[in-house]
Amino acid sequence: MSAPNIAAEFFPMNEHDLDSVAALEASLQAFPWSRGNFADSLTAGHSVWVCRLGGDLIGFSVVMSVIDEAHLLNIGVCQRYQGQGYGARLLRHAMECARLGGANKLFLEVRPSNERAVDLYHHFGFRQIGLRKGYYPAAIGREDGLVFDKELA
Repeated sequence: MSAPNIAAEFFPMNEHDLDSVAALEASLQAFPWSRGNFADSLTAGHSVWVCRLGGDLIGFSVVMSVIDEAHLLNIGVCQRYQGQGYGARLLRHAMECARLGGANKLFLEVRPSNERAVDLYHHFGFRQIGLRKGYYPAAIGREDGLVFDKELA
């Protein structure tokens, strides 16, 4: 499927987006963030964005910044639009917002089983700097989290 001619647009997430974002997250993850997790990110002042295509919500990102570092807490793209470059656009946007907010480095964790995301992060120059044993809940037991970082400056 080729990318549509309509340009993806980014908007700051707001309270009106919470139900849609939580539903999108639930469609993507076996152990999703709750609506409350996204609401807490808004309240905390994190950099939270939605990606819309022709008005339809197709993705989101949540980045927490502390002094000169940022942490990508969550990112997702509707399955229908995965593999079409929207995840890359969303990640690029999240990195630029973090950089403009004063972050020199962006950190994230990702499941080793999420090969598509691991490949995307490698493509953008992220490097693995650690491993968090049993970081994620899994169907049976726990799954490790790969810790990545990237210089933004």
